[in-house]
Amino acid sequence: MSQALPANGPLIAGVACALGAGMLWGLVFVVPLLLPEYPPAMLSFGRYLGFGLIALLLAWSDRGRLSRLQRQDWRMAFELALVGNILYYLFLASAIQLADAPLPTMLIGTLPIVIAMVANFGSEALPWPRLLPSLMVMAIGIALVNRHEMALLGGQRSVDDYLRGALLAMAAVAAWTWYPVRNSRWLRQRPQIGSGTWALAQGLATLPLAAIGMAAAGIWPDGRFDYPLGPQPMRYVGLMLTLGFCASWLGTLLWNRASQLLPTALSGQLIVFETVAAFAYAFIWRGSLPGGSALLGIGLLLAGVVLGVRAFRGA
Repeated sequence: MSQALPANGPLIAGVACALGAGMLWGLVFVVPLLLPEYPPAMLSFGRYLGFGLIALLLAWSDRGRLSRLQRQDWRMAFELALVGNILYYLFLASAIQLADAPLPTMLIGTLPIVIAMVANFGSEALPWPRLLPSLMVMAIGIALVNRHEMALLGGQRSVDDYLRGALLAMAAVAAWTWYPVRNSRWLRQRPQIGSGTWALAQGLATLPLAAIGMAAAGIWPDGRFDYPLGPQPMRYVGLMLTLGFCASWLGTLLWNRASQLLPTALSGQLIVFETVAAFAYAFIWRGSLPGGSALLGIGLLLAGVVLGVRAFRGA
């Protein structure tokens, strides 16, 4: 049985929240390039240690609602934190440093399609003839954008690095396909949990995992890395706190709200905003403008979002 979208107010709010989350999540593709000397583990654990500390500071103001969470809620928060936070970004940061940003971004860019297809096998399934047009338009857009990006690589990395980077990026895709589908279904089962409370719960669950990871990195350090803060301590701490606050806490809060307002198969497609933001930030970082094929691809990605919204509006 398909699930129709709510009235225009919740629809607009849900899409706006997904857009905000995507713009914040796009930052995570740039930071590994800003800190090339830092091992992926330090980027992942540092980001989520920042997330956990911010959640700890904010938790007091929401302690009443947090205290009403049940044991199974906290267990799910730990599962989501481990797979969707720690493992996902560890895989992604490793892939970016091995293969540069375009290849992992290309593979991560398939998430809107993969998640929408996986989610559409659930109880809120939309008939496939209504869903496929938006997915096909997105697929063509992803192919065009990444054709442009791959042409810029020019053999700068070895084939071995490309292959390892591709495998790690696919592991990141698997982790983040599971996360939004599971997160959305859990929130739908527990509508009494606020999006902000659930973001804080995930942050608190992430804190011990990130702390353990940081401690393990100190016990088995990389001989080429000056543990714990590395060669650029101020930049590292600043960027980790920025990711912890913007990409992790605020991005999670906005995504939780979008997940409550929209069907999972639609919110999955809206992860395309992260892909568009990641490419935009990459162009800003390079100080260059996208080519014609990249612009056409980005246009098709956005057109796919419009088609997806219309498909669910008519459901």
